Amino acid sequence: MPKPLSGKKVVKILCHDFGFSVVSQKGSHIKLQKLEDHHTITTIVPNHKELAMGTLFGVLNLAHIDKKDFLLRML
Repeated sequence: MPKPLSGKKVVKILCHDFGFSVVSQKGSHIKLQKLEDHHTITTIVPNHKELAMGTLFGVLNLAHIDKKDFLLRML
């Protein structure tokens, strides 16, 4: 089981490794988007100190990113 990730770290990985960019922030929720194959992919990341695994996997599901691909980028 990987160590807990902060929302800030997840945003950094999504932007640097997967091509997302920060669009807006409302409260503690950060909206990320990227254009892929003429459609926009949007995901929301809660800016918490630690994200629960279910929350992280929900973020990745919205972002159309395989869990294994993301977890490999953490190493």
